[in-house]
Amino acid sequence: MKFGGIHIMQLPRPWAAEDGRRLLNDALEIVELSDRVGFDYVWGTEHHFLEEYSHASSPEMFLAAASQRTKNLRLAHGIIQTPPSINHPARVAERIATLDLLSNGRCEFGMGSGATMTELGGFLVPQEEKKAMQIEGFQVALRMLVEDPFTGHEGKYVKVPPRNVMPKPLQKPHPPLWLACSRRESILDAARLGLGALTFSFVSPAEARQWVRDYYATLESECVPLGYAVNPNFAIATPFLCDRDEKRATAAAIENYGFFVYGLGHYSFFGEHRPGKTDIWHEYTNNPKEPVSPEYIQQACVGAPQKLRHTLREYEDAGIDQVIAVRQVGRLTLDQQCSSLQLFAQEVLPEFKEREMADARRKAERAARISEKAFARKPKGRQPQVEYSIPAAGRH
Repeated sequence: MKFGGIHIMQLPRPWAAEDGRRLLNDALEIVELSDRVGFDYVWGTEHHFLEEYSHASSPEMFLAAASQRTKNLRLAHGIIQTPPSINHPARVAERIATLDLLSNGRCEFGMGSGATMTELGGFLVPQEEKKAMQIEGFQVALRMLVEDPFTGHEGKYVKVPPRNVMPKPLQKPHPPLWLACSRRESILDAARLGLGALTFSFVSPAEARQWVRDYYATLESECVPLGYAVNPNFAIATPFLCDRDEKRATAAAIENYGFFVYGLGHYSFFGEHRPGKTDIWHEYTNNPKEPVSPEYIQQACVGAPQKLRHTLREYEDAGIDQVIAVRQVGRLTLDQQCSSLQLFAQEVLPEFKEREMADARRKAERAARISEKAFARKPKGRQPQVEYSIPAAGRH
């Protein structure tokens, strides 16, 4: 089982002048430390206009900076919002390829669409069409990464003439692909499309076990790859805080992951946001109901090293391929997050690293078997060869 960390980039009010710079620099310090202590992945999320909840509007910039301060971490987009009116597929392909080259082949490409009216409405994306827009934008970006030259596309949401997108990525045919998932249905969608399942449901190991079984069974029996390579991987995000003092860890997690849950609810379910005015942290701390319970935190990766070891063994036994620590939530300090990482790396991580290395051959054989079956189902249609030229402006 591998380990990653996803940076939510929360910044509760009130804000000081230097807070935006501090937030990003803290993230890069955590990333550097993660690389040194043996984590496998760093994930950059993408959100827009979600004040306090997520100041993570440019993951491509964050991951590019991380690429120059790390050596081993996989640099993963978790996710890029691929509806074309948010990110044009040509720009997505160019950014993915450039990050892959800058990092010497460490890029991973996850797709999603965004969820809230604050985000989608800001780009005029209709809620009922976001999934179709997401898939079409993603498909076109993948073709642009692979085709040399790209032969053009005339679709419902994307119209692009033939062009050759440069540069091409270092990893062939393209970096590994993921889909953001929040429900069983989207996990099965990921399997049918040959994508890694990047899950954000914060479920217990017992709940995850059946999801993993369903994902791999669907990969084996139904997968028709959306891309040009299959990525059989099941990753799960979880609250994460390692501290020798169990009570202190639990209290910090309840407060700070509670804000994460409350902020999500504010934008998705019950809030009415006034841009530049609403103070979500103030509303949260004055709300008599706790968004997360001690029981909820107890099933997460929060507590003393022995507690985390026990929880992670259950995730490992359930077949999870990667556990992703949810970082930079609420008002967790840089010291809290770094000390948590260091303690975890010293006392918990080594045994999982050893087993993960021992299991690498079995996973590679499973991936090869799934890929062979999946591509046997994929239609063998060819993209038309297009001969074209583009006259210089002075020739018109």
